[in-house]
Amino acid sequence: MADLHYQSGFGNEFATEAVAGALPHGQNSPQQAPLGLYTEQYSGTAFTAPRAVNRRTWCYRIRPSVTHKPFEEIDAGMIRSGPFLETPTPPNQLRWDPLPIPDKPVDFVDGIVTIGGNGDPAMQTGVAIHIYAANSPMRDRFFYDADGELLIVPQLGRLLISTELGILQVSPGEICVLPRGLKFRVELPGDAARGYICENYGAPFRLPDLGPIGANGLANPRDFVAPVAAFEDREGSFRVIAKFMGQLWSAEIDHSPLDVVAWHGNLAPYKYDLATFNCINSVSFDHPDPSIFTVLTSPSPVAGTANVDFAIFPPRWLVAEHTFRPPWFHRNVMNEFMGLIAGQYDAKAEGFLPGGASLHNCMSGHGPDAETYERASRAPLQPQKLDATMAFMFETQLVVRPTKFAMETRVLQHEYYECWQGLKKNFRS
Repeated sequence: MADLHYQSGFGNEFATEAVAGALPHGQNSPQQAPLGLYTEQYSGTAFTAPRAVNRRTWCYRIRPSVTHKPFEEIDAGMIRSGPFLETPTPPNQLRWDPLPIPDKPVDFVDGIVTIGGNGDPAMQTGVAIHIYAANSPMRDRFFYDADGELLIVPQLGRLLISTELGILQVSPGEICVLPRGLKFRVELPGDAARGYICENYGAPFRLPDLGPIGANGLANPRDFVAPVAAFEDREGSFRVIAKFMGQLWSAEIDHSPLDVVAWHGNLAPYKYDLATFNCINSVSFDHPDPSIFTVLTSPSPVAGTANVDFAIFPPRWLVAEHTFRPPWFHRNVMNEFMGLIAGQYDAKAEGFLPGGASLHNCMSGHGPDAETYERASRAPLQPQKLDATMAFMFETQLVVRPTKFAMETRVLQHEYYECWQGLKKNFRS
């Protein structure tokens, strides 16, 4: 395995070569690329997308991507895709315990279980939300997703992700984004791994605008890192698995497709350490909207309304005076899927476990449970440090429709509603 090296910056125009002289100079596609390589452009947006959002990378590889046998459809296992119509979508608040680690060998792709989603990859809108649980490396097979980019949020165990454009090692507390169509293989440096995936059918993730916050705060571009070029020159019997139009397809290939010797461009996988997020919070009174914790956003055509936002709730100080400090009770038009990476979420006293998840869809009331409400209503309002915690949210404009598995699995908490039943009538006229 090549040494792990990274280059920093979000959306930068990178240039990297694993072998000196592999990058051409002066033009992208000379008549003959250096070192006998093939030139291939990898585009993540339309050719004519505005420069500020245009994403493409020029690859110089041992063989072009077209050199494989025809794809044939295979069993998709527990992976589901939009449109999500398997089962009626209830307005109930939903919560799940963590998925167990498999008791037989399961790799990253086979370990993906879809919890729900919305939209349709054919229409390039919406998301699918998955949880993965794996205990075995991918062996001699590779995967790419033509339906959307993958935001991976590890909760347990590291992932070593070898891609066409280099290698990322991602640990709990970090995230990574793999662009639509990028081929990769996942190995496990430890015994097992579990985490969450947001498969984004819509516009690629980008940093949110900061508005009146100013030039600094939230996620800083320099804290995002992309891999440097690293390639495999291996021949043998391999498989490429493609997710295309909601189905899985498999093709034989006689060499590793991770054979890009050099590349330059701004379409690349990247990772980010959530500990570098610079929280902005209230220092006077009241609780700010959770949008203040947005790390990445996929915009929709409606200004100010996201196809999906990725927000986190990290360690931070609470100092607001005369204020109910946990998230208040609320209903809204957006739809919230939450996961817990570590620790305890400040709005729940029990039941929301690391590796678990909750779903609060459009206009379904939610908020702190009864125990948290009582405690927070009477707590002395001194400066308080929330520590040893990391929760996150995929917030999306469309209702998240649970899969049949999500509604029937034994890890669904049927008693979740009970956490609010102890809220008493306190009205005094």
